[in-house]
Amino acid sequence: MKISSEKQSRLTHVAHRYYLEDWKQGDIAKELGVSRPLVSRMLSEARELGIVEIIIHEPEAEAEQLLEKLKLSSSIQGGVLVDEGEDDDATNYALSQGAVNLLHQLGARHIGLGWGHLIGQLVTWLQENPQQNSTISDVCPLVGNASLPARNYQSDENVRLVAQQLGAVPHFFYLPALPENLEEKKVLCSTEIYRQILQEWEQLDTAVVNIGNYPSSPDFASLVRYGSLLQEQHACGRMLMYYFNDRGNMILSDEDFALQIPVDVLKKCHNIIGVCSARTSPQALMGAIRSGILTHIVARMDLIQPVLY
Repeated sequence: MKISSEKQSRLTHVAHRYYLEDWKQGDIAKELGVSRPLVSRMLSEARELGIVEIIIHEPEAEAEQLLEKLKLSSSIQGGVLVDEGEDDDATNYALSQGAVNLLHQLGARHIGLGWGHLIGQLVTWLQENPQQNSTISDVCPLVGNASLPARNYQSDENVRLVAQQLGAVPHFFYLPALPENLEEKKVLCSTEIYRQILQEWEQLDTAVVNIGNYPSSPDFASLVRYGSLLQEQHACGRMLMYYFNDRGNMILSDEDFALQIPVDVLKKCHNIIGVCSARTSPQALMGAIRSGILTHIVARMDLIQPVLY
């Protein structure tokens, strides 16, 4: 239907007032000197003519569509995608809740827990929202304990708190994440403590691993463990204490003395959930997905588009 430029301008003005400036129809009617019912008809006509297009975004449907696309192009079998919150704390809260819900959906029983900022947020969420009727029966750490005072990296303590809120049995590592050197790692790996945690790893049905960004300036321990490998192979992210590049290649070093679940043991786990924090970059998530290790993800929806295209 063709309309005059004057009528189109008038309909556009009414639509702009109503939809973009939040004017009430009665106020628009007063401005134009017409009746309120006429303003209502003008808004309907603006929609019919295509001057106004109303798009309703359904987050759950959009998340499902993105996950379906990921399933077709990667090893991802499912997950939870959330909208970005008003700030990082709100986003991490939603991601933590999503991770716990996913564990329930998968019927997880014997889980392994990584470390990092989002894992710490997950612990906090569980303390505020105990899940005593959970199917989870056992919880163990995937990484040794850090010397840092930050709780996010105190693996045994996080496992204790998570198990407490889930009504599960905790299994502790007791050993440091970073021994002094490769020789000390070999000694620790020969102990009964390590043998017991290795048995726990081999019984896992679900692992929750953190996906973090690769720092522009690697810490001293990473330099000792990897030398120049991280720069040469263009590391873009971390999974537990492992690094990978944007092609998904894990960067492994013969000099790596970190104590964590071996990659070959991790890959045997039926469900491997990669969890992102509010600050995880698209490059880090892309590399983690391309590694083929993950079966599920918990992330912001806006991180997925760069991975797909």
